Amino acid sequence: MAKDQMLVQDRAVPKSPKPQQIRTLPTVQQNRFAEPKNLDFSTWVSDNFYRIITIFVLIATIAAVFFLYTSTNTASLLCLQSQTQHAIDSISLPQINWNSVKPIADKTSPYANFRSEQWVVVSVSTYPSDALKRMVKIKGWQVLAIGNSRTPRDWSLKGAIFLSLDMQANLGFRVVDHLPYDSYVRKSVGYLFAIQHGAKKIFDADDRGEVIDNDLGKHFDVELVGEGARQEAILQYSHDNPNRTVANPYIHFGQLSIWPRGLPLENVGEIGHEEFYTEVFGGKQFIQQGISNGLPDVDSVFYFTRKSCLEAFDIRFDEHAPKVALPQGMMVPLNSFNTIYHSSAFWALMLPVSVSKMASDVLRGYWGQRLLWEIGGYVVVFPPTVHRYDRIEAYPFSEEKDLHVNVGRLIKFLVSWRSNKHRLFEKILELSYVMAEEGFWTEQDLKFTAAWLQDLLAVGYQQPRLMSLELDRPQANIGHGDRKYFIPQKFPSMHLAVEEAGTVSSEIGNLIRWRKSFGNIVLVMFCKSPVERTALEWRLLYGRIFKTVVILSTQKNSDLAVEEGQLDQIYKHLPTIFDRFSGVEGFLFLEDDTILNYWNLLHADLTKLWIADKVPMSWTTVSTTGNSDWYSKQADMVKKVVSTMPVHFQVNYKEVVRSDKSLAICSSEIFYIPRHFVADFVDLVNLVDHLEIHQKVAIPMFFLSMDSPQNFDSVLSKMVYKQELPSATSSSTPYSAQAPAVHPWKVSSEQEFIKLIRLMAEGDPLLMELV
Repeated sequence: MAKDQMLVQDRAVPKSPKPQQIRTLPTVQQNRFAEPKNLDFSTWVSDNFYRIITIFVLIATIAAVFFLYTSTNTASLLCLQSQTQHAIDSISLPQINWNSVKPIADKTSPYANFRSEQWVVVSVSTYPSDALKRMVKIKGWQVLAIGNSRTPRDWSLKGAIFLSLDMQANLGFRVVDHLPYDSYVRKSVGYLFAIQHGAKKIFDADDRGEVIDNDLGKHFDVELVGEGARQEAILQYSHDNPNRTVANPYIHFGQLSIWPRGLPLENVGEIGHEEFYTEVFGGKQFIQQGISNGLPDVDSVFYFTRKSCLEAFDIRFDEHAPKVALPQGMMVPLNSFNTIYHSSAFWALMLPVSVSKMASDVLRGYWGQRLLWEIGGYVVVFPPTVHRYDRIEAYPFSEEKDLHVNVGRLIKFLVSWRSNKHRLFEKILELSYVMAEEGFWTEQDLKFTAAWLQDLLAVGYQQPRLMSLELDRPQANIGHGDRKYFIPQKFPSMHLAVEEAGTVSSEIGNLIRWRKSFGNIVLVMFCKSPVERTALEWRLLYGRIFKTVVILSTQKNSDLAVEEGQLDQIYKHLPTIFDRFSGVEGFLFLEDDTILNYWNLLHADLTKLWIADKVPMSWTTVSTTGNSDWYSKQADMVKKVVSTMPVHFQVNYKEVVRSDKSLAICSSEIFYIPRHFVADFVDLVNLVDHLEIHQKVAIPMFFLSMDSPQNFDSVLSKMVYKQELPSATSSSTPYSAQAPAVHPWKVSSEQEFIKLIRLMAEGDPLLMELV
């Protein structure tokens, strides 16, 4: 199974047999029968011969059925036990002698004698960013840049320590053998290097976040003990509801409709502020998560449903809101680019390697929070600490799917997990083992954990002492005197323009469902209208739903990222787009005179072909006899292509089009090609080669060759379709929000786009934000 998927193991448990019911025999009444006859044995046998035979056959039948049943059940049970035992035996808990781990000293790097207590660890793949150049000037903090296979060989920045792949390999750490070459998770080497060189605090950062005022001490609790420590009570989420296991901290800091990456999607709709808080005394906030202005840590669902592809986020949070702590039993998403770890939590820096990079730091955060409770520590979330710039880069939705599917289950599992081990590292290893068994990561991360813990000991790290788990103590009632109140400010919201009232949860929920369904589908759109008036509008409309929107037109426009193509043979341009997006689930083609009501497509099968073959005005079969020469020429070219088709294509096509004199025509304003048909489509395009087969002829030929029409998804069968607009200047086709698509519809100006949006808002009310 792929490394970047989190697996789920279902374990069957043999059902307990039902208790046998004992029937009470009826009481035999005296004198009920007449006086019995005086019969000898032979007479009795003779009189009851048929009854005896019947009973014997019945007993034999029952015995045979019972034998077969028990044999089958025994075989099934043995098979089940064998499979279950094999699954358990395939993952073994590493056995480590903690007292025999040999020290690892830095003998190879130029920094062997360098020491610093405060480190900034960052992964670098490109030359130093402006944010990183500012970061090296933060007083009292040493920047450590970790390279990977994409990092330029001549990477250098004055004031920073840079560890190339070669330098990392020579440090002698066990974890190096488990790390991918091209990922930020190589920061694990950096954490060990910093600890080896005297680290007491580590700021986990990235190279596009500028620390506000270039002063970490101004925002975080850098000192927990001593003269510089802030000995103060910290506001804490209430533990009044024991069933609440996760919180969205963005609400506390003024953004009700934004959620962090790693928050279970089922919790996104919980937008109410806290009724009240409690307090916890400071000093054990060993993990401190900062909020990022600009581009906060959001998932791809949010990223793609809140913006146009060409605009950058600049989101602001309340800098005056108090920091807030999480009680035991409640968690919060943590990331790897704006978080401070104190030495007591250095063990929690390990970034998993068997899951996707978009899930690694989130899983680390939840795993670390659960273990943090074992030493009496807790997480605190701080108001804006960095400004992170949005580079307008596509977030890979496909890499987050495992996160969205499993993170809610992971949180419930972690909250309920208990261990009777007596040392922290033993608990850490045990939890990693159980998480591998449960499929949250693979055995690779179990082995990685063992290497990580041994490396920590080898660089001189002392594991913290355990404390009793408060989670298992009876929770005291929260009296009125213990309740603390804070009403968050309400900053400008980032959902699409519905008041934060009862409808917000359902509208955002709909948007999330659409995005989950189509977030890995590429929309390819051909614009007949002037693109300078409509390209941005189409991206704004459909970019919220699909992975990306590729726009084609007869004229190229580099400023608007519009590619050149001719509609009559636009199918010949599609293979280059297919190559560009090799990891998506499918491609939806749409002409700009057809409006897509995406909310009516949720029931469509993304593994099947879609086309309007059941819409008579769109799809028809014509005879070339008695028609214009154009049809005859197109039919001749189709015949030539069909004759060169491989057998599976040719058989499919001729099952539907049985005569060379017949020609399938489809207007082809909208059609969908799933990933597993892409190779077939490309092969068919190659067969056409230089022949000038028209789009309206080529597309139905391709579809009939790829699969039988009875296998096409019928989602487009109810689209509103008219052949032509009533006039050249109007869009009077009846619009229906209940149809999957509407054709034709003219949009050639901003005013016409606004008119369309107001109509479409019947199906997607959040669209009103766009106007």
